[in-house]
Amino acid sequence: MSASTSRLRVKKDGEVTQIEFIDRNILDEANIQQIGEEIARVVDAGPKPRLLISFAGVDHLSSAALGTLITVNNRIKSKEGQLRLANIDPQILEVFKITKLDKLFQIHDNTDRAMSSFS
Repeated sequence: MSASTSRLRVKKDGEVTQIEFIDRNILDEANIQQIGEEIARVVDAGPKPRLLISFAGVDHLSSAALGTLITVNNRIKSKEGQLRLANIDPQILEVFKITKLDKLFQIHDNTDRAMSSFS
């Protein structure tokens, strides 16, 4: 796959892989599947993955995208890795709270706080 078709921006910062979304609206089923596959490749690239997923610039997120995040979280946990979420829009964060996913994920206000939370 070429970088131009990726739905993600991925960069390494020390031992942490930072992921940002290209799309402002993560609603399309095909795009969500592609995002899940791309993140799975990042998770599978090494032992004990440390991922920070930033939602900066994301305005809307479907329930299917939330399901993909749960799958990603389970995959990371099975490899004894760590996942942090950051920069979530207040309206999207409300959905995390309503669905109690804020208890499942470690959510931080911004990237710096998320980066400093890795142990």
